[in-house]
Amino acid sequence: MGKFSYKNKPLGLYLHIPFCVSKCGYCDFYSVTDESLMKGYVSALLSHIREYGRVCGGYTVDTVYLGGGTPSCLGPKYLTRILQEVKNKFVVDEDAEITVECNPESTDKKLLDALRKAGVNRLSFGVQSADDEELKRIGRIHTFEQAKAAVDLARERGFENISLDLMYGLPGQTRQGVLHSATECLALGPRHLSCYGLKLEPATKMGREAPVLPEDDEQADTYLALCDLLARNGFEHYEISNFAKPGCRSRHNQKYWDLSEYLGLGPGAHSFMNGRRFEFARDIKAYIGGEDIIRDEDEIATFQRQGEYLMVRLRTAEGVDFLDLEKRYNIDSTPYEEAFRALMGQELVAHKGTRWHLTEKGFLVSNSIINFIVSAGTTE
Repeated sequence: MGKFSYKNKPLGLYLHIPFCVSKCGYCDFYSVTDESLMKGYVSALLSHIREYGRVCGGYTVDTVYLGGGTPSCLGPKYLTRILQEVKNKFVVDEDAEITVECNPESTDKKLLDALRKAGVNRLSFGVQSADDEELKRIGRIHTFEQAKAAVDLARERGFENISLDLMYGLPGQTRQGVLHSATECLALGPRHLSCYGLKLEPATKMGREAPVLPEDDEQADTYLALCDLLARNGFEHYEISNFAKPGCRSRHNQKYWDLSEYLGLGPGAHSFMNGRRFEFARDIKAYIGGEDIIRDEDEIATFQRQGEYLMVRLRTAEGVDFLDLEKRYNIDSTPYEEAFRALMGQELVAHKGTRWHLTEKGFLVSNSIINFIVSAGTTE
């Protein structure tokens, strides 16, 4: 692993905390419930922070994101140790956005005070629903009252930039139920909401059980009603699943959507640096043992990179500017523009000048549209 020679180049840092008190029925993110592995894991993660800090001296970290899993269940001692090592070994911008994901049942005053002291300035709470029965059905172990108490406590302890996760398309859930949950979440005063439709992954408990979900048309109507509710409450719909008050978009997640560079450490974590992608295997014991578990892909070809750029940019409200696309990849964007124009009249896409984007109706069928647009640039 060579040393990067850049000077003050921005870098997002993602640290995966693969521990949960219990595994939610829908979750496909890599995590374990064995607390006995925590000490060894933190030690391995600290070693990687030191290792990568040495070779990333030319970068300035402007976002740090601790995700999981459930980072809050790791506790204040380990979390503050990790954050301190980041600041010791990387150049961290004074205005860096530092986010920690928390679950209501593992959030208390001691944790919040420690995170605040360590420089954390953004919290993301996994609320998911305001209906306790819905929470039970998907395997969550908190109640909505616990979620409210955790958010209120966070604000009391000085956290202002708070994001909440909300899910729709759950078994037995109605449109009215989703809007009720959203309204209850809005009453907590978040600056950011991430609203995800349930997707049943085959390897998960719910994927194996295959419960009956709301019909596709009902989910589509629910999504559009949710978008309307949040817009009326002052939220910008800036990415398919993400809504924010002005100035409160997730700076870290935006790096994924504009192909900025980011480093991910921990089992299952992905990175994109210097035109290359690599990831760590989803194996915590191998990670702790220091085995060679990096899956290093070859440098991404220009054509693949322009396709990726289109895919991630079309997830956002800003969409893609063809002038930027041509400048980045030295290509003629005409085939892509012709593909967009073929969709005009269906209220799926819109444009202003050279910038094209999907509408909220287009977001509902984003995968199909994005595949259609990307394939337009395929050469025989």
